Amino acid sequence: MEAQLSCYSSFLPSPRSIHVISSSSSSSSKRPMNKTSHNILINNSSSSKQLAHTNVSNKINHFSHLVDNILNTFEDLISTFLDLPLHSGNDPKQVLTDNFEPVDEYPPTPCPVVEGSLPSCLDGAYIRNGANPRFIPNGPYHFLDGDGMLHVVKISNGKATFCRRYVKTHKYQVENEIGYSVVPSFIACFNGPAASVARAFLLAVRILIARQFDPVRHGFGVANTAVALFAGRLFAMCESDLPYEIKVAEDGDVITLGRHGFESNEASFSRMTAHPKTDIETGDTFAYRYGPTRPFLTFHRIDNKGRKQKDVPIFSKKDCTAVHDFGITENYAVFPDLQLVINPTWVVSGRDSVVGVDSSKVPRVGIIPKYAVDDGEMRWIDTPGLNMLHLINAWEEDGGNTIVIVATNSWKVEHFMEKFECSDLTLVKVTIDVKTKSLKRRLLSVAGRFHEYVTMNPAYASKKNRH
Repeated sequence: MEAQLSCYSSFLPSPRSIHVISSSSSSSSKRPMNKTSHNILINNSSSSKQLAHTNVSNKINHFSHLVDNILNTFEDLISTFLDLPLHSGNDPKQVLTDNFEPVDEYPPTPCPVVEGSLPSCLDGAYIRNGANPRFIPNGPYHFLDGDGMLHVVKISNGKATFCRRYVKTHKYQVENEIGYSVVPSFIACFNGPAASVARAFLLAVRILIARQFDPVRHGFGVANTAVALFAGRLFAMCESDLPYEIKVAEDGDVITLGRHGFESNEASFSRMTAHPKTDIETGDTFAYRYGPTRPFLTFHRIDNKGRKQKDVPIFSKKDCTAVHDFGITENYAVFPDLQLVINPTWVVSGRDSVVGVDSSKVPRVGIIPKYAVDDGEMRWIDTPGLNMLHLINAWEEDGGNTIVIVATNSWKVEHFMEKFECSDLTLVKVTIDVKTKSLKRRLLSVAGRFHEYVTMNPAYASKKNRH
């Protein structure tokens, strides 16, 4: 019988850090009286130094709080007087409702089995990642902006435990310390020219003068998109940053271990896709990153030891596409080049985001060998009307002459940023003839039904599947 679980507990706020300062001193003397007297003098001196140190620390903290309040006030002024009018797609009061309403952290809590039983052989965890802002901004907000929140059900020895924790990214730690949303979203914060310039200036002050956070050394991502297991580690991921390694403790708690760079010292390697693909046969993991400057797309591989290999810049990519996902087959990597693009110049013309739709662009699919050393073998195929957001699976047929892709496709991609639910996402099967660069497509889902965030057993990735 399938077991039904229920969870209950009251939210227990985490205690604030307590700093304990201790010191000791000693000296030796032949005369007990002098020894005692000398010890008292030393302790008094130590106490005076501690008091002086405490006073200096208090002054620094007071000044730091003053700077925080001033900068936060400027942020409020930008939202009040410079932002363009908010709409349903970027107004936090409208976006953060119903299913998107933020929730608090939840400590590890036993889940009583109210019906049936859990198999004693079942040992593992179900983990879901999603956007959940720690602090709600006064200005514009997109539903993809929130801090990563991990929801975990751990099952072991016939028992289940539920827990909910934020991914402790650099952004989260900075804002949690300040008590305010300070790191701007690069999807929604460019809300008109005046507000964009003001926020850029304020961001520079926070980084260079106030030194509130360091995005160059520690990133600014939110790790809110996906969870991936590869190279023997578990990661929370977002394409604007490097992955954050996490682990599920024995008691069911979720612990953030830190930002992970895969033994790479390359300054350019500061982010990667949230949807890497692992070849089950070799253990190698394939990934990429995209950005607003050339090369707009860069492909790379992480070996089965967790070491990043040499970049393969894709110079044949002529613009910056929001390549959110891709696929791999036995021999190839497949990249969708859709109409959802990133164009910083749009802000100057008054648009409220650098991410949007270029309706004049013809979508394409790029195919490159998985172990290519450069982009000389990249082949692009035009795919009008095909804006693939998530590639569920891809495989080869006919000895590699045919590539089959199952993906979600947006027929109305123009609604993706503001009204995601109206973007008409459906399931499609795309069959590509590699030699002739021709393709066929077949609709797998009912027209008008929303299909997205589909996944499959990774053990069957790159293999032909029916379901």
